[in-house]
Amino acid sequence: MSHKIAPSILAADFGNLQRDCEMVNNSDADWFHIDVMDGHFVPNISYGMPVIKAIKKHALKPLDVHLMIEKPERYIEEFANVGADIITVHYESTVHLHRTLTQIEDAGCKAGVVLNLTTPVSVLEDILPKCFMILLMSINPGFGGQKFEEITYKKVKKLRSMINEQGLKTHIEIDGGVNGNNAKKLIDAGADVLVAGSYIFKSENPIKKISELKTI
Repeated sequence: MSHKIAPSILAADFGNLQRDCEMVNNSDADWFHIDVMDGHFVPNISYGMPVIKAIKKHALKPLDVHLMIEKPERYIEEFANVGADIITVHYESTVHLHRTLTQIEDAGCKAGVVLNLTTPVSVLEDILPKCFMILLMSINPGFGGQKFEEITYKKVKKLRSMINEQGLKTHIEIDGGVNGNNAKKLIDAGADVLVAGSYIFKSENPIKKISELKTI
């Protein structure tokens, strides 16, 4: 199974958003990764519905929307309405996780769960069959450009074996500090979706960086 690459739009140039969206369209990337932050669940604020709507207007690939917000259940339908194709919510951010995932499915999107760096994958055992994807944070969420945390490899392996034991095809996505040095090791451990922000957008040739990650 070929792995997917999801450039993180948080690292794009917001003064040239259309240009950067078209770059992703013309690259080997599979999805647009969109980080939504509320300043409460994580100590940063990113963007909301109007920006996602603008990205959707230009994007020719699915929008993978990662909600780093408290009580995400309040906004699921709105994110679906502005163009989200996949919506992931943090295990730590919603009390009734099963209900929130059902809400995402009912809004016509694929549903996933995100785990913070120190949340053990064992908490997912019962909810895995409902998940299109699990996103493992490989940094502490809130800011781009952070260093990848090595603890992630062990978590990926453990999660992949849980998924296999249940006979599922759940995707494992990694977000935070992904680059050319750790991408192959992550895929070998069992990840199949890689999010990269600064590594792509801050490079001189973003299309080449995406292609390199895709062909690892």
